[in-house]
Amino acid sequence: MSAMSPTFFLLIRHGMTDAVGRLMTGHAPGVHLNDEGRAQAASLPERVVGAPIAAVYASPLERTRDTAQALADARALTVQIEPRLIEIDFGEWSGRRFADLVTDPHWQQYNAVRSIARPPAGESLLEVQQRAVSAILDMRAKHEGEVVAVVTHADTLRAILLYFLGMPIDFVLRLELWPGRISVLRLGAGAPAVLQVNGETVSALS
Repeated sequence: MSAMSPTFFLLIRHGMTDAVGRLMTGHAPGVHLNDEGRAQAASLPERVVGAPIAAVYASPLERTRDTAQALADARALTVQIEPRLIEIDFGEWSGRRFADLVTDPHWQQYNAVRSIARPPAGESLLEVQQRAVSAILDMRAKHEGEVVAVVTHADTLRAILLYFLGMPIDFVLRLELWPGRISVLRLGAGAPAVLQVNGETVSALS
């Protein structure tokens, strides 16, 4: 039996919004890209020009769909919505300002040990990792030998990358993923390979 051809994933954080770094928007609807984010989305097709993208997936939220749409339009593709890629459910923290949580002991514990902590009435990062990685593996089976663009959220992406790097979930804040930036994952018959983290562009894939 021949080895499975590798699938390449372009893991893209959505473009900038007015809430990035300020508010825990979570699953809240109506959060759209700002001018900077729209520029980041518009530049995506040129920044991944060397990648023969066969499919574009996004989380259900507007900021990811808007980012993905520019890329899909440039490649004559349809944005496929994958609910398992959605942002963390921040529960009672949803809509709160980061600045207001700094002195909250529960917030401090959450950022120190994501493996055992969760937002009040919210979702743990391990639960996010389980659903997001499951989505990636399903895409792997569906798109053998192809290049797939996945537009989602910072911690969702970090959870995916940590899994395939074999790193503890508590290392989540060691990965910098900026709005509009691209990480690259290769899944084939052998060990997974993270080829790029937080890159501005994507060149030839191998």
